[in-house]
Amino acid sequence: MKNAIYVLLLFAFISNVTFAQTFSVGHKSQTFIDASRANRNITAEIYYPSNTTGDNVAIATGQFPVLVFGHGFVMTWSSYDVEWNAIVPNGYIMVFPTTETSFSPSHTDFGKDIAFLTRAMKSEGLNTASFFHGAVTPKSAVMGHSMGGGSAFLAMQYDTAITVLATLAAANTSPSAITAARTITKPSIVFSGVNDCVTPPSTHQIPMYDSLNSICKTLVNITGGAHCLFAGNNTNCYLGQATCTPKPAISAAAQQSITFNLLIPWLNFYLKNNCASASQFQGLINASSGITSRQNCTLSCSTTGLENELYSANIVIAPNPFTYETTISFSSEQKNTTLTIIDLLGKEIKSVIINGTKNLLLKKGEMKSGIYLLKITEENKNVFNKKIIIR
Repeated sequence: MKNAIYVLLLFAFISNVTFAQTFSVGHKSQTFIDASRANRNITAEIYYPSNTTGDNVAIATGQFPVLVFGHGFVMTWSSYDVEWNAIVPNGYIMVFPTTETSFSPSHTDFGKDIAFLTRAMKSEGLNTASFFHGAVTPKSAVMGHSMGGGSAFLAMQYDTAITVLATLAAANTSPSAITAARTITKPSIVFSGVNDCVTPPSTHQIPMYDSLNSICKTLVNITGGAHCLFAGNNTNCYLGQATCTPKPAISAAAQQSITFNLLIPWLNFYLKNNCASASQFQGLINASSGITSRQNCTLSCSTTGLENELYSANIVIAPNPFTYETTISFSSEQKNTTLTIIDLLGKEIKSVIINGTKNLLLKKGEMKSGIYLLKITEENKNVFNKKIIIR
């Protein structure tokens, strides 16, 4: 108990020092229609930065990234007030789909709903008649808790323009979020509670993290943390958690403080290009207070996220998808650059070193139709991943 109090005080102190919550929280309900799925109605609750708290109040001046958050099994969006009250004041629009709340939800539809809402909100930002006109940046995140976390993995397959993935106690879904993780190359952060007996990390979040092919990924295991403590009070979640062991070893406040003090600078780095936030995040990860973690990278403006975005902008792969061949075009000649193709099971299909070329013809060759990961490594440093599709 003494350690839990220390951890809570430490993260609360850091939060007060580093995050200036400059906005109030506005709220509105909105229904979107997905014409590609028989005009499916997708109802959503939207929380956004404002100058006064309330329903349908004016959005604050500025442009804000969109975070679409999927709820847990038989849970509602209202269980995540802790999320929107912690994140929105830092300059983010959070969208909570209210679909798939039954005892027999479709994980596929929920994943598609999450992905659709990222596109729909960007369109709202461009629509002169929209409440959100001019207020939405091109960057976005898909997030979620439990079933919603697993569905966020699925959502990443349905919209390649999504910037990052962040999940809390993600549950494996049907189709499998673990399998979907193999196709994900975008920056990702996976949170788990070590004492989660509902979706144990060993069979849910850890396999998801291991399967990710992200250019930069982080796994955060909260010591003593549990499944339902990521959310606010929810009877259905707590009834399920009460039937299994181990029990939570820290308070909900402590678990949420740890989560948000890591998540917010991580989001600020990737969605707002804030270099100072990278140092804040990495400092907390390295301090290991109340957590254990794994990473395949170190957040830094000079070594990860932003550099990868810049590098990827200088590469064109066309056509993609392709049937017989495609051309990889670089903005300049390459030196000691290795191109590796990996299938969804992680097997290396082929690897070639290229020098002194700006255009490389890639033929189908021994590859079958399907989805592959193209990894480009320059001077022994992995700098870019791209999904390629062979028809």
